[in-house]
Amino acid sequence: MIPEKQIRAVYTDSTIRVYQAYNDAIANAALDKGTFVAPPFKLERMTWVKPSFLWMMYRSGWGQKDCGQNRILAIDITREGFEWALENSVLSGKAKEFEDKEAWLEIKRTTPVRIQWDPERDINLNPLNHRAIQIGLSNQAVQQYINEWIVNISDVTEFSTQLKALVDKNQIDKARALLPVEKPYIVSKELAEHIGMLTTS
Repeated sequence: MIPEKQIRAVYTDSTIRVYQAYNDAIANAALDKGTFVAPPFKLERMTWVKPSFLWMMYRSGWGQKDCGQNRILAIDITREGFEWALENSVLSGKAKEFEDKEAWLEIKRTTPVRIQWDPERDINLNPLNHRAIQIGLSNQAVQQYINEWIVNISDVTEFSTQLKALVDKNQIDKARALLPVEKPYIVSKELAEHIGMLTTS
């Protein structure tokens, strides 16, 4: 049985894959330079990375939801960078614990990474009982992401379109067989507690 909260991803000994969806201008510049280029990439905005391929498909509508998310990028980043992000994060849901709004805003301002756990999706993009992690990078984390962590960027838009075509034809087994193999990504107990993996929603 899959735990309610678990990081699952495509990874190697040195890298872990995350996904993002962008418009043509941002995607083309990133593929050309091997990292995100500002402009058109906006450094001042929080940028969310997602290790779950199917959650990315849900968020972007298989890259067909709108022109701002029509290009799906697979970004391989260093595991050191990924775990730094987790270590320097705060859970989005932590806001409920603060009666003082200003105290919460200060924590958000000084913590460069935000963590959310959202329902994972199946091949039809329906919600599952377990959750997928979303990681929001801002300020220092964005700079480190684009300047230090990114090892490779690949365009998986066409692959996403092909998978959607199989799903639309109800060739579910064939589509499922092509999905990236995402394995549990193990972190220390302390880090698991920090990012909310050991608690229930």
